[in-house]
Amino acid sequence: MALAGRAALRWGARLPSPCPAAAPLCRPAWLPAACRRPYSSRGEEKLDMSTYPVESIRNFSIIAHVDHGKSTLADRLLEITGTISKTDRNKQVLDKLQVERERGITVKAQSASLFYNHEGVNYLLNLIDTPGHVDFSYEVSRSLSACQGVILVVDANEGIQAQTVANFYLAFEAQLSIIPVINKIDLKNADPERVEKQIEKLFDIPTDECIRISAKQGTNVEKVLQKVIEKIPPPQCNTADPLKALVFDSTFDHYRGVIANIALFGGEIAKGQKIVSAHTKKRYEVNEVGILTPDEQPTHKLYAGQVGYLIAGMKEVTEAQIGDTLFLYKQPVEPLPGFKSAKPMVFAGMYPIDQTEYNNLKSALERLTLNDSSVTVHRDSSLALGAGWRLGFLGLLHMEVFNQRLEQEYNMSVILTAPTVPYKAVLSSAKLIKEYGKDQITIINPAQFPDKLSVSEYLEPTVLGTIVTPHEYIGKIITLCQDRRAVQKDMLYIDENRVMLKYLFPLNEIVVDFYDALKSLSSGYASFDYEDAGYQSADLIKMDILLNGNPVEELATIIHNDKAYAAGKLLCERLKETIPRQLFEIAIQAAIGKKIIARETLKPYRKNVVAKCYGGDITRRMKLLRRQAEGKRLMRKIGNVEVPRDAFIRVLKRETDK
Repeated sequence: MALAGRAALRWGARLPSPCPAAAPLCRPAWLPAACRRPYSSRGEEKLDMSTYPVESIRNFSIIAHVDHGKSTLADRLLEITGTISKTDRNKQVLDKLQVERERGITVKAQSASLFYNHEGVNYLLNLIDTPGHVDFSYEVSRSLSACQGVILVVDANEGIQAQTVANFYLAFEAQLSIIPVINKIDLKNADPERVEKQIEKLFDIPTDECIRISAKQGTNVEKVLQKVIEKIPPPQCNTADPLKALVFDSTFDHYRGVIANIALFGGEIAKGQKIVSAHTKKRYEVNEVGILTPDEQPTHKLYAGQVGYLIAGMKEVTEAQIGDTLFLYKQPVEPLPGFKSAKPMVFAGMYPIDQTEYNNLKSALERLTLNDSSVTVHRDSSLALGAGWRLGFLGLLHMEVFNQRLEQEYNMSVILTAPTVPYKAVLSSAKLIKEYGKDQITIINPAQFPDKLSVSEYLEPTVLGTIVTPHEYIGKIITLCQDRRAVQKDMLYIDENRVMLKYLFPLNEIVVDFYDALKSLSSGYASFDYEDAGYQSADLIKMDILLNGNPVEELATIIHNDKAYAAGKLLCERLKETIPRQLFEIAIQAAIGKKIIARETLKPYRKNVVAKCYGGDITRRMKLLRRQAEGKRLMRKIGNVEVPRDAFIRVLKRETDK
């Protein structure tokens, strides 16, 4: 018997399942909860989703500022509905990435289907937990497209913050039902009355509609579920209509290909059906459909109004285009509006520390960008750092998270250069217009910066920034904003203690250290959010760094004319500290065109040639020193300054302690 069993295993035959057929989930007890997954296609009974008509479906999202308790509230909702068992280890259940757990933030929106009985009726609640940081607002806007309502969470201690305002307006513009929830009422300094007044003043929501909860302790969380059922409308769609499914997210599995998260706006979808993508016009056969609870749970079918996942043999994430519409083969429908594509706000060069690791880093980048489609990748090369890439990110935190995921998930250490922003130039030279085929070009690398003679104007990206701060810090913050060339647009008192400021910022002024400076000025109380505000004309110049008169291409930067001197001086000083001394003098200069704006001199090593003179005529000493000086001058003419690789890394890397 043992031999027969072993032979059966060797030849791939399936042995009878050791689990009773009635068990809903076959999960070995010795596995940790996070690792246990339902054995989907191994004889387990699939869920019948037809028992949930459109009238008993509620699709909603949780939105809030960073660290206001979205993921904790999601954990409690999962526990109350019995989706996960109640244990002390339920912390950030929907945050599956290591970087999310380490930083305590949500980076990628996650969805889960909850089953809840209210007044004798079974409801299907589809919950999407969203990120709170400004860099990931693209994830929030995508998630809202699959919802009919939102839970707006506000911290009872902190009150309304900048991202709370931004997320409220995202939901308001999408015409979603909004349920205000005041969280963390168990804290010693909580002041829910003050927060209710803020919500009423800013968002025009009556105070009696706010629900006071403590997500950590589970206080009043049941009321939130009841309010979701009462206030959020069911989706407006019909199962009898032809299939129309919106792809609002996608991930990549190395064994099963692309897993697309879909929201059905009509019809039904089942395994074996042939579907077509409205974007790529490619045809696929559905291999598996199901819901997320939050693990994948296969179902027989998905029906109109429901949210779930779909596996259809797509090999690349680009095939599951975010915002795409899927429909049945030979039953075309009008595509859904979709989304604006993510627009990179920050660019940085990425190079392997050792060029022998280039191919490994290339495959790691390809796999990671499959799961993070908002990153743009362009090939790049540098004389000092070798072959690499120019990557576009949604913001600075996005860049840091991407770098951390490369290290943790793929064990790749990289050189990440100082972040830059995309500039534009309006060309006036007919020759250049013919070369580029257009009269306006985007510049993401200083090496491509065109000469001023062939350009009518340069444009720089701007953002509309919102700052929410206690009123005692207003003076310092206004000074900081003026130093960053910002223009004040609005100033509003939320209540007697808090002020909301709106400024138009040039993006390159806030991209590196503005957030850190704002937090330190306001003792950590101010919050900041920004949105794209297009381009404006600017006095931009290209600043070159010269070593003994020779330009170093990798150190060239695009900068505003007013800031050139300070930035040039800082870069020269930093180079002086990092370049090793030579036997000849090195002049480190910052130049704009032919004009030198800053200089540092690196003194040479020098032998004491007069040590043998123990007296005698002064002319003997002068002759020896003069001969040494002539030798140094000759050496400087023929000597090349080799900037070591680690010096480039130290200078180019983003300086956090500026």
